[in-house]
Amino acid sequence: MTSVIDGARFARAAATRQAILDAATDLFCRCGYRFVSLRDIAADAGITHPALLKHFAGKEQLLGEVVRRLDVSATAADHPGDQGLPFATAAHRQDGIPGFVPLFGALTGEASASSHPLHDVMRERSARTCEKATDAFRAGLARGQVGDGRVAGDEAVRLTAAWNGLRMLTQYIPDRVDVSATLEHHQRLIAHPAGWAPPGSDNAPGIVPPAPPLPALADEPDRPDTGYRTGRERRAKIVDGAMALFAREGYGDTSLLDIATRVGVSKSALYHHFPSKDALLHEVLRERDHRINDQSAGESPRSAVEAIRGFADAAAANEADQPGLIELYAVISSEATPRGHDAHAYFEHRFTAALEGMTATFRAAAEGGALPAHRDPEHEALWILALWDGLQYQWLYDRDSVVVADQLRQHIADVLP
Repeated sequence: MTSVIDGARFARAAATRQAILDAATDLFCRCGYRFVSLRDIAADAGITHPALLKHFAGKEQLLGEVVRRLDVSATAADHPGDQGLPFATAAHRQDGIPGFVPLFGALTGEASASSHPLHDVMRERSARTCEKATDAFRAGLARGQVGDGRVAGDEAVRLTAAWNGLRMLTQYIPDRVDVSATLEHHQRLIAHPAGWAPPGSDNAPGIVPPAPPLPALADEPDRPDTGYRTGRERRAKIVDGAMALFAREGYGDTSLLDIATRVGVSKSALYHHFPSKDALLHEVLRERDHRINDQSAGESPRSAVEAIRGFADAAAANEADQPGLIELYAVISSEATPRGHDAHAYFEHRFTAALEGMTATFRAAAEGGALPAHRDPEHEALWILALWDGLQYQWLYDRDSVVVADQLRQHIADVLP
């Protein structure tokens, strides 16, 4: 009789734990980790907050268990007998696991900040994923599914980076991104040697059209130029001070008090202009984009090929001059994936504009004969946009081993032989 009672209690506890995990997965995906409380999860699971604490000591532990559970589900769906490159098939299976794509699409970038509670977990996961991809590329090389001369480790770094970037982009521009189809297309491309072009292609392209101007990334309506001049100047000074501190110290290690002290204003004065740290971060990002637009406007016209190859130089400059802003961009763009987030519309516009601009640039390169005929401008634009963001995540997890600019240069040398 006692064993029957114990069995019933165990079954109830297991059912409650499952309900908590289901509720947490749903809320983390819909609202974002930082904006969900344990009380929210308990209410969604139909239990009290104290009852939830009997199963999970805190939100960090609960998030870790959600991540582990989704990873187990993805691994259980693997088919060791598959003989092709596994990436597109794995992405298709992940699409069928509720919560997997939106959660990891956001968490990979969000946890790249060293202050995130799951930073170490996601860093180790990133390393394991890259190791598995390297093994898959080595097997592909042995089977003739990967072009001769390609380096398995570098191909793995770039593919896993682009995969992470694609998952994040699906949260903003889902109509423009099909992760599994994009990976499948990439797998066909890397079956050729690096820099390959179809037989008969002219290796000496003609005059490549100039790069079309990139759409403005920060053309949201500007804040009305109202109020006293002193207030406007103080607001601009706060943004400048925040940008400098974020670039030097990083997002996670900078407080509003640090910024107020640097700028020389009281914390209450800072709150008058920016009611939260997030609001200030959003304004810093807008200002960053405005400065990029202003800088680009003053440059002399370049060919589309020069513009594409210049992406790597831009990445190198970002890493050298403003590493803190890379973390800022990675974290806030990932946090804002839920549609209800204040910054979601901003990043939706930003990624749409960036993809359109890059697509136009690759089309110009194709018109001049610099882009081989088997490469589609739309695919190349989407891939390099996802790759760039994904490489920044990897760099934040492992700054000693990942060099974003070098990986971009290797990819561009493959695309534009």
